[in-house]
Amino acid sequence: MAAMLLTAAFTATADDKKEEPWNYVDAQELRVINKGWDNTLRPYTRIPANLKDSVRPDLWERSQCSSGIGVRFATDSKRIGVKYELLWNTHMIHMADTGLKGTDLYIFEGDSVWRHVNTNRPYTKSKEEKLVESTYVSNLDGAMHEYMIYLPLYDGVERLWVKVDSGAVITPGRPELIDRDTKIVTYGTSILQGGCASRTGMAATNILSRELNCEVVNIGISGEGKMDMCMARAMAQIPDADMYVLDPVPNCTEMMCDTLTYDFVRILRDARPDVPIVMVEGPIYPYARYDSYFGNYLPRKNAAFRRNYERLKAERPEGLYYVDAIELDGPEDDGTVDGIHLTDLGFRHYANKLRPILQQILSKNHLQNAKP
Repeated sequence: MAAMLLTAAFTATADDKKEEPWNYVDAQELRVINKGWDNTLRPYTRIPANLKDSVRPDLWERSQCSSGIGVRFATDSKRIGVKYELLWNTHMIHMADTGLKGTDLYIFEGDSVWRHVNTNRPYTKSKEEKLVESTYVSNLDGAMHEYMIYLPLYDGVERLWVKVDSGAVITPGRPELIDRDTKIVTYGTSILQGGCASRTGMAATNILSRELNCEVVNIGISGEGKMDMCMARAMAQIPDADMYVLDPVPNCTEMMCDTLTYDFVRILRDARPDVPIVMVEGPIYPYARYDSYFGNYLPRKNAAFRRNYERLKAERPEGLYYVDAIELDGPEDDGTVDGIHLTDLGFRHYANKLRPILQQILSKNHLQNAKP
């Protein structure tokens, strides 16, 4: 009996302890990073609103995912959390919900590296419920730190708030971290979009953004990276693009690689002659080692893509680069979920292949721009 009374008393004491109040800060008051255009239908969608009637319905829908978009801020709060409203509250059988519709918190540690702090589990009470609220971390030291939140890869976000202590200071953060003056625009397929990272910070564009310290715009459109000319014209209008990275081959047929590549790249080159373009071959998926049809067909697609690169390079060699097929796995590891879409390890392989190439191009261009 005494034990029961003691248990009841302890429970009552715990229940009476109320959580300290939160301050909910609209992310629009902070710094939204990795967006190409301001004139989007919603704050966290990825292509201009005026393209809705010009693109296929599937392309439009998947462009409404918030993949690659992040929020930068600095705060001295001892607790940090997030609250956001999903667009669909979707689910896929081959991708973790934490990557699909969760969010990641990163902290800038020391003077050189972004570290993952935590990932929220995007729990909702039902499919119809779209509001997610979580706390990433409590009991921080109360000093001012720089942070970054990455948004969902395969769902959209209507609204998002950063949660901090009610008396905490919160600002948009130092602009030189994820340098606002350098922007890489990437275009491609579901692999680029982030399928199937276990969490949002592991999409290749987000890895590259952290490690190159610049904004990387993610225009990976799952199943729809088919070199639509209207997309090239829209990308050419991004005023502060410092580089274009094109990775459309996985969504294209051999004929599309043969007939669309030249005009798609030429639109960008003609409109933005001083902006370098990196053309990335499609990967040879692991299963293609054993499937005789795809083992033959995937290299043919790449060959058609490369022929157009060589034609463009012959016309004007400056500012055009080519990356051979990226290996998604090694002899002792497995970089894909389903033979195509990437695990976090696969995204690390992808980022490691591109990072030194992009770094060299950025360094070369910055040196040229610094000349009198």
